[in-house]
Amino acid sequence: MNVLFKHLNPDKKKPKYLTKLDQIPQLSESNKRELQKVNDKFVFRTNDYYQSLIDWDDPNDPIKRIIMPDIQELNEWGELDASNEEKYTKVRGLEHKYTSTALLLVNEVCAAYCRFCFRKRLFMNENDEVTKDVSEGLNYIKNNKEINNVLLTGGDPLVMSTSKLEPIIKQLREIDHVQIIRIGTKIPAFNPFRILNDPSLLEMFNTYSTNEKKIYVMAHFNHPRELTPEAIEGLNLLMKSGVSLVNQTPLVQGVNDDPEVLADLFSKLSFIGVPPYYVFLCRPTLGNETYSVPVERGYEIFEKSRTLCSGLAKRARLVMSHESGKIEVIGMNEEQVFFKYTRSAEKENNARFMAFYRDPKACWFDDYKEALDEFSLFSETNKVGCL
Repeated sequence: MNVLFKHLNPDKKKPKYLTKLDQIPQLSESNKRELQKVNDKFVFRTNDYYQSLIDWDDPNDPIKRIIMPDIQELNEWGELDASNEEKYTKVRGLEHKYTSTALLLVNEVCAAYCRFCFRKRLFMNENDEVTKDVSEGLNYIKNNKEINNVLLTGGDPLVMSTSKLEPIIKQLREIDHVQIIRIGTKIPAFNPFRILNDPSLLEMFNTYSTNEKKIYVMAHFNHPRELTPEAIEGLNLLMKSGVSLVNQTPLVQGVNDDPEVLADLFSKLSFIGVPPYYVFLCRPTLGNETYSVPVERGYEIFEKSRTLCSGLAKRARLVMSHESGKIEVIGMNEEQVFFKYTRSAEKENNARFMAFYRDPKACWFDDYKEALDEFSLFSETNKVGCL
C-alpha cells in the first residue's frame, strides 16, 4: 500500500442511508404526509452524516434546502430534459456534444439527491439512458480520436465501488487520445467517508492520474457549511493521491443566492486549494422553479460575491448549460445583458458574443431568445446577437 494512505481506517464511520421520510424524526406527521406527495414524484435519499449538518431550528436552513423535499417542487414548471441531452446521445450512456469532450453516464445513483438536480429523470423508474455496461460508450470514444476529454457522470461515479470504477478508468487510460478524465461527484460533500475509508480508491487515482494525463475531480460544494473537517480531510487526501480538484455549484435560491455566502464558499475553497470553476444558473428542470434564480439577479449576486474575494477565490464563471452550448453571462448595463458562448455545439457559434434587452424575470437563455426570434439570432448571416 502507498505510504500516503496506509494510515486510513476502513472501519471508520459509515453513514446510514435514509430513503423514507419516516426516518427523519424532525418532521411532523403532517409534514411527512404533505412531503410524501413530492417523494412519490421525485426520489428522496440522504444519510445521517449529511442530515447532521442541518440546523432544524432554522426554518430556512440551507442544508435542509439542498436535501429535503419542498412542496413547491410540484409546481408545473420546466421539463425533465431541460437541455435536451437526448439530442447528443450517440450510444446508450454516452453523450457527445462538444468536439473534444464526451460524457459517459456510468450509473444512475447518487450518495444523496439534491432537490434541484437537473438529471432527476435518471432516477425515475422509466429511465433507460444509463447502462451498467459501458463498453459501447468506450468503443465510441476509441473510434472518435477528436475526443481528448471524458467526463464520468451519472448519477455519481464515486458511489460505485472502486472495483467497478477502476476498470472504466483503466480502459480510458488505455486510449491514447484521451488526455483528461473528469469525475463529476458530490461524494466529498455528501459522504466524505467514501474517501476516508477506502485506500484502494486513492491508490487507483495515484495509479491513473499521471504527470502528463491528470484525473480531475469536479467537486460539488454548494454552501460553505458543507466544508466540514471530514470533507476537508477527504479533499486533501484526493489531492495527495494526484488528482486535480475544482468545484462547481449551481446558484440555488435559499442556499447560496447571497453574495456573502457565495463569497465565503469561494474563499474557503481557495484556502483549501480547490479552485472555484463554474457557477451554473439552474436549468429549467421540472420541479425546480422554487430553486431557480433569475439570470440578471444571479449575475448581480455573482459579481458582488467576487468583489468580496481575493483573486484566487474569484476564478469561477457564471454560465448556463443550454441545449446549444455553454453560455457565459459576461456583463450587464442599465438596458442590456451580455452573453458569450464559451463552448458551442455548433462550431460557428464558439466565442460568439450576444446582447439582449434586459428582462428581470428571465431565468434561462430561451427567455431572451424567444423574444428575438424575428432577428434570426442563430442564423448563418447574423454572428452577433441583436438588440
